[in-house]
Amino acid sequence: MLNHVMVGSSDLDRSKAFYDATLGVLGAGEPIRNIAPSGHTRLLYIHDGTMFILTQPINDEPATVANGGTIAFKCHSAEQVKDFHDVAVAHGGTTCEDPPGLRDGNLGPMHLSYVRDPDGHKLCAIWRP
Repeated sequence: MLNHVMVGSSDLDRSKAFYDATLGVLGAGEPIRNIAPSGHTRLLYIHDGTMFILTQPINDEPATVANGGTIAFKCHSAEQVKDFHDVAVAHGGTTCEDPPGLRDGNLGPMHLSYVRDPDGHKLCAIWRP
């Protein structure tokens, strides 16, 4: 059900040292350094088909609990990505970032939608063809 978890960091070097050691216990290797379209750096730990990601918050505010955080839910189709978005908005969520749709990223094409729940937590629906 979950695709990845992303958390913000104000000091990626410090966080990398911590997560290299901690996630290494689980068998995760060296992260992939990724530059987001916004220019912010992300570190992607990929293991057993899931990812844990550290990021510089894209709003340029200091990282705090959940700032830069996204909870991503794995979908089975592009239609499900859009449905996730539309149902969330219909039930009190708010859309954020770009409209639902296909994105070309460093990890290949994917369909994405982003919403915030009524408390402001950022959620993502994702499907990779």
